[in-house]
Amino acid sequence: MRIEDIARRQSIPKKFLANLLVQLKRGRYVQSKKGPEGGYYLARPARQINVGEVVRHIDGPIGPIACVSGPAGAKCEIGGRCGYLPLWKRVRDAVAEIVDGTTVADVLAEQERAAVANAGAHMYHI
Repeated sequence: MRIEDIARRQSIPKKFLANLLVQLKRGRYVQSKKGPEGGYYLARPARQINVGEVVRHIDGPIGPIACVSGPAGAKCEIGGRCGYLPLWKRVRDAVAEIVDGTTVADVLAEQERAAVANAGAHMYHI
């Protein structure tokens, strides 16, 4: 797909998308083709691209706060006395389980279901 088409369909600024596509290309998630028939395409089938790996490639470790998502041994001011640490670890693990269990194909299918549902909802508005 051409970058203009992706930006329009996803309602995101073209410049932001261009930067994102550069990162995705570096991670070998997308490839590009130049010329009149050019554009961007997935480097592998959508069902083989895990959302968790893409998120980590773009944003780094998954976690709500640095002490559970930063480098191993990251320290906070409170240290081991933090009563919230187990909570934040559970949040991190839950998010990781969801994104690691979701493929790009799953996201595309959900987007398609939402589009169909929205189209049907608009048919009945007067």
